[in-house]
Amino acid sequence: MTAIETYELTKEFNGLTAVDNLSLKIKKGELFSLLGPNGAGKTTTIRMLSCLLNPTNGKIKVLGYNAIEQPYEVKKVIGVSPQETVISEFLNSWENLELIGNLHKMDKKTIKERSKELLETLGLMERAKDPVHKLSGGMKRRLSLIMALIHDPAILFLDEPTLGLDPQSRRAIWKYITKFKGEKTILLTTHYMEEADQLSDRIGIMDEGKIVALDTPEKLKEKYSKKRSILVRGKNIEKVKGKYRIENNGIIIDDGNIKDIVEHLSKEGVTIKSIRIEEPTLEEVFIEITGKELRE
Repeated sequence: MTAIETYELTKEFNGLTAVDNLSLKIKKGELFSLLGPNGAGKTTTIRMLSCLLNPTNGKIKVLGYNAIEQPYEVKKVIGVSPQETVISEFLNSWENLELIGNLHKMDKKTIKERSKELLETLGLMERAKDPVHKLSGGMKRRLSLIMALIHDPAILFLDEPTLGLDPQSRRAIWKYITKFKGEKTILLTTHYMEEADQLSDRIGIMDEGKIVALDTPEKLKEKYSKKRSILVRGKNIEKVKGKYRIENNGIIIDDGNIKDIVEHLSKEGVTIKSIRIEEPTLEEVFIEITGKELRE
């Protein structure tokens, strides 16, 4: 079943096309990552899907609802954690969650139960009564995620949810997001390639308002990235340099069985000091497709 569909979705700003005839289908329960350089149109797309911005042209369906004609129905079933943290700074976490719960017409008991569960799960309970302006940036990002989840939405839009977080906090959020795979439909934008690689069922790479590549992480790496290679460093390595590529003070062997490689190099008189397997990466895919470096 399809959760999100767009048909020739277009958004222009003063003659500049930010999103260009975007046609996309995201399956129910899928974690779909939308990647792209700054200015590619990712955030504009999310703002249109979440009924915060009207498209110039095209159609949007969210769980069967027409997002242009039925925005209030769409807003009932989605949760949004925006790129810019939008939280009332002089309220505490409990009060922010109560505010969002009231907007979604939740009863007080459910708001309290859901808030307690989410604050405990994401490690904010001890600071939940502190005004938000006293929380760290990482805590605010976690609270933003909780605010998107408070009404238990069927669809989550997460626009760079781990931006600026330390590795420990980032992985905690990864772990939590992973719990929803298959249950909630998640559209994620991120500049962290490891994040997209680990979490995504499928990835769409966007550039200049268009989807320029779309597939699973594994198939994208297989199609666009260099193949798996093995870097070998060792004593007497010069004896075989004429047979292999030289790189990083060693030799590069394109794929192959480690045992066979060790046996072959030993026969050639090489004493191996280290072997490192270099797997294809999403960052290589990204640069190959867009020709642009990643920027936060």
